Amino acid sequence: MKREILRTLDGSTTIHLPDWDESYHSKHGAIQEAYHVFIQNGLSTFNCQPVCILEIGFGTGLNAFITYLEGKKSNQKIDYYGVEAYPISPEEILQMNYVTELDATSESEVFKLMHDCEWEINKDISTLFSLTKRKQFFEQISDEDQFDLIYFDAFGYRVQPELWSTEIFRKMYKSLKSEGTLVTYAARGVVKRSMIEVGFKVEKLPGPPGKREMFRATK
Repeated sequence: MKREILRTLDGSTTIHLPDWDESYHSKHGAIQEAYHVFIQNGLSTFNCQPVCILEIGFGTGLNAFITYLEGKKSNQKIDYYGVEAYPISPEEILQMNYVTELDATSESEVFKLMHDCEWEINKDISTLFSLTKRKQFFEQISDEDQFDLIYFDAFGYRVQPELWSTEIFRKMYKSLKSEGTLVTYAARGVVKRSMIEVGFKVEKLPGPPGKREMFRATK
């Protein structure tokens, strides 16, 4: 499938799949979306307490990198697990401009390490942040009561509805600890119904730029 690099409206880059008319991040701003959905409505709700995070769709590494930067600011201990079935290429990684757009040139080696470190191996990125990248399909996830927070960042329902099924959200529910949280940019009624069916309590929140609403679900 054809892939191209796209600059989003906040200046940050993403990967666009023209055959699907789908991008890894919002065209309205990749960095803005990540901060709004996953940091403001996810990570920040843990009030700097130690947190274990599962990301559904590691992709470009943007969410992991921003989470690292935010955790460092607040001295927060973070264990991060990123699941990705189709890792992006080294050439694509080099075209992601997150280090400069986030004014984080002093952390450029961290972003590189996140992509260079081996899959399936737990890696201490810093004394506060550990990363485990898992190369697997979402339906293969079988964790139970392990995570405090899930970043659910799969491709949209329009192009891959199977990733937003009741079966997938049942796996998400099982993988969370009691009172654990899942945040996603999505706000479709069919997604909400699947979440509720497996036991989640679902909140509808204001969405990131270009999107009216998003969901936060609690176990």
